[in-house]
Formats: sequence, structure tokens, C-alpha cells
Amino acid sequence: MFAYIIRKLVYNIPVYLAIVLLVMILLRQRDPVAGLLGKNADAKDYAAKKQELGLNRPFLIQYGDLLRSIFTFQFDEESWTQPGVTVGEKLVEAVPRSLALTVPALVLTSLISIVVAMISAFNRGRFLDKLLVFLAVLGMSISFLVYIIFGQYFGAYQLSQWLGRPVFSIHGYEPGLVNWAYYMLLPVLISVIVSMGYDTRFYRAVMVEETQRDYITTARAKGATRGKVMFVHMLRNAMIPIITRIMITLPFLVTGSILLEQFFGIPGMGYVLLSAIRNNDFPVVETFTAVFAGLFILSIIATDILYALFDPRVRLQ
Repeated sequence: MFAYIIRKLVYNIPVYLAIVLLVMILLRQRDPVAGLLGKNADAKDYAAKKQELGLNRPFLIQYGDLLRSIFTFQFDEESWTQPGVTVGEKLVEAVPRSLALTVPALVLTSLISIVVAMISAFNRGRFLDKLLVFLAVLGMSISFLVYIIFGQYFGAYQLSQWLGRPVFSIHGYEPGLVNWAYYMLLPVLISVIVSMGYDTRFYRAVMVEETQRDYITTARAKGATRGKVMFVHMLRNAMIPIITRIMITLPFLVTGSILLEQFFGIPGMGYVLLSAIRNNDFPVVETFTAVFAGLFILSIIATDILYALFDPRVRLQ
């Protein structure tokens, strides 16, 4: 397995290098110096600013410097819009805030969706199954933005008016376990409600297919209880698509939910990255994008490894 991991990492190095290169090329299609100085800057100011930002160096030198900072984890370059603040400092501050939002949301969504999907699959065609499918489709059909607006209005404003004190915050974030519920619980609940519809339908389709397998019929014929059939036999054999679904979302745990971070003012990865794109802050955009690309590649490799752990038929060759 160790040899397989090394081989996959080596195979993906050219892909990763190409992603970083493409990001740098696309960013430089628009001159950031003119945007930072404004329309009234003269040629002397323009040249001085370009030298200050390091954009007067050859492109390959800039590319090499970025790769060196990535592979050595030395993100010492300063943000263009916040002098004195390094990209590494922004990264260290943003990642925990995104994780405080996305990790609880992923765990709750996955657990609830899998259980609901199993119940729906075992009651296929009955009223309970139709009701759960209807609710899942209804949840998928409503825009994410609608959930955010209604959540902020009813879950924060109206609830605070009714109780006579603020319950949830709709803007900002203060770190700490004590403050987590006040700042994060509402966006986490919104994320769970939005994601449950998609995940429940996907997991239900997987479970319905598994209920028609011969081993389910055999287990029932041997007198296995419904709980044992569901949570021992069926769940284990359905883990491959479940792992795929969960592992695909892992890189987004770090980048966070961009919409939620924007509307709730949570300064996580998505919030900082969008602000950097608007302000042409190249060091932040390049580093954050490179981190995201690396996490995505690592999640794909981890998915293949988990396949082999859960399914003995899969061999890492």
C-alpha cells in the first residue's frame, strides 16, 4: 500500500504543477498594479509598485518562488492588501474558522442522511418512503439562498424577538467553544438542511439497490433482525459509494461554504479567497488555490485507499 501511495503522489505531481501554473497565468491576464494605484498614477509610480510587488521578475522565477513556498510550507509573502500580514497568517486564521462550520455540518448531514436513506429503502413503496422522498426532493428544490434568508430572519431575528435576547449571530465570528453555538449553530443547521435532500436521495438509491442483493435475502431467511440486516450487512456493502460521496466533499471542508461564509460574515477560507480575488491580492489567491488543489488530489488518493480497506475485492495495484 505504501508503494501505491508513493506512486499515486508521483503521478499527480505534474497535474498539481499544471494547476498552479494555470492559476498564475490566468491571474496575470489582468494587470493588478493599475487597479491598486488607480487611474491617476504616473509611469514612475507604476514601475515602483510593480517592483515592490515582485511582478517585474521573470514569470518562471515567480512560479518557482511560489512552488518553493508551497513545498516548504513557508508562506512568508505578505498580502498586497494588508501589508505586514503574511499569507501564512491568513491561512492559519481562516482554516479553523472554515472547519468549525463545515466539519459539524458534514458529520451531521452524513449520519442523518444515511439513517434516513436506510429507513426509506427498507420501506420502499410505502407511505413512509414516499414521505421521506417527498421531503428530500422538496429540500433540493429550494435555493440555498432562500434557506439562508429565512434562517437569518426566523432563526435569528424573530427568535431573538420572541425570547427577548439574541440567540444566534448573523454576522461575524469569535473563536472558542463557548462562542461556537452563538456564531456557528445557525449556519451549520442551514447547511445540514440543504445537503440532506441531495445526500438522502443518493444514499437511498444505493440502499435500494443493496436491498435487492442475494445476501440480503439470505440474511432475512436465516432470521437476522431488521436492524442487523440494515446496519451490519447492508451498510458495510454500501460503503463504497458512501465513501466516494463523503471523500469528494473533504477538500471543501477547508475552503468552507462560500455562500454561508459570505452571508454570515465568517472569515473562513471561502470568505478570504473571494475578498482576495476582488482586490487582486495575487499571493493570497495563488496560495489558497494551491492548498485547495493539493487537498483535492490527496482526497482522491485517500478514497482509493479506503476502497481497499472496506472492500476486500479491491486491490491497490
